[in-house]
Amino acid sequence: MQQFRIAPGKLANALKQAWRFKTGKPVLSSPVVDSAGRVFFGSADKKVYAVRLADGKKLWATPTNGEIEATARLVGKLVVIGSSDARLYALDAATGKLVWKYKTDDKILGAANLTTAPDGKTPWLVFGSYDNRVHCVNANTGKLNWTYETDNYVNGMPAIYQGKVVFGGCDGILHVVSIADGKKLTSIDIGDYIAGSVTIEDGRVYLGHYGNAVVCVDLASGKNVWTYRDRGFPYYSSPAVLGDRMVIGGRDKFVHCLNKDTGKALWRFRTRGKIDGSPVICDGKVVIGSEDGRLYFLNLADGKQVWSFPIGRPVMGSSCVLNGQVLVGSDDGYVYCFR
Repeated sequence: MQQFRIAPGKLANALKQAWRFKTGKPVLSSPVVDSAGRVFFGSADKKVYAVRLADGKKLWATPTNGEIEATARLVGKLVVIGSSDARLYALDAATGKLVWKYKTDDKILGAANLTTAPDGKTPWLVFGSYDNRVHCVNANTGKLNWTYETDNYVNGMPAIYQGKVVFGGCDGILHVVSIADGKKLTSIDIGDYIAGSVTIEDGRVYLGHYGNAVVCVDLASGKNVWTYRDRGFPYYSSPAVLGDRMVIGGRDKFVHCLNKDTGKALWRFRTRGKIDGSPVICDGKVVIGSEDGRLYFLNLADGKQVWSFPIGRPVMGSSCVLNGQVLVGSDDGYVYCFR
C-alpha cells in the first residue's frame, strides 16, 4: 500500500492559530516534522528552514541557489530536499549543515521517496526532475544508483509499490520501473500531462491529469478501471484514498470525492479558487487549502464544511497533519501552525 495522505489520530472540529513563521517569499513546500519536534520546509526565498514545533522559533536556515517547492524527506538524522537550482540537498537535521548534494540537469520540484536497496538495509531515495529523468541515489552518501529517462518533465513524487517505482510524467505516460536497477517494467499511456503524484492502493493507481480527468488504472493489467470527468479543468492535486473514498482537488475550484471502485462522484465542495494542494484525511475530515486563501476542514462522509480559517493569501501547497495539529504554508510567505 502506498499512501502518504492519511494522518492517524484525532483532529478537533475547530483549531486556533498557535504561531506563524515568516519567510521571504511564498511557501509551496509542505512542512514535515521529525520526532525531535522540528518542522522542516522550503520557501521560494531559496532557503530551507527548521523551526520548533512548540512555538515556531527558528532553529536554522540553509540557503540554496533556487526557489524551493519540494517537500522535504526525513532519512535518519538527515533532511533531504530538492531545489529549483537542480540539486538535491541532504542537510543535518540538527544544524542545517550540508552533508551531501546531488546534481541533476534541471529543477527538482517534487519530494523524494524513500525505499530500501536490494540488500534490505541501505536507504535509497527516488525522485523526479525537470531533466526528464527519475534518479535513484544512496540516501547516506548521495551517490547515484541509476536514472530512468522519460520524454518530458517529472514533477510529482514517485510512488514505491512491491519492488516497483511508479510515477506519471508530463509525457502523459504512467511509468513502472524496477527499484533494483531502474529498468522499465511497463508503461501505460494516460494521454495527458500528469503533474501530481500518483496514489497506489491494492494494486490500483489513482491520479489526476491535465486532460481534465481523474483515472484509476489496474497496475497488473495496465487497463483503465474508470475515468471521472466533471468540468473542463485540469487536476494538479494528488489523491488521498481511504476506505471506499478517493478525494482530490481540482483547478475547477472544487474538492471532489469519488467512490474509489467505480469513479462515481459522492460529493463535491466548492471553494473560490483553484486547488493544487493535495488533501490529507484525518479523523473523518479532509484537510485542504485553496487559492481563495482559506484552509478547510470538510466532512469525509458528506463533504460539508466543518471549519475554515481565512489565511487571506493563496494556500497552494499541502498540509501536514500531526497529533491534532495542522501545519501549512501560504503565498504570504508564512508557515502556519494550528492546534
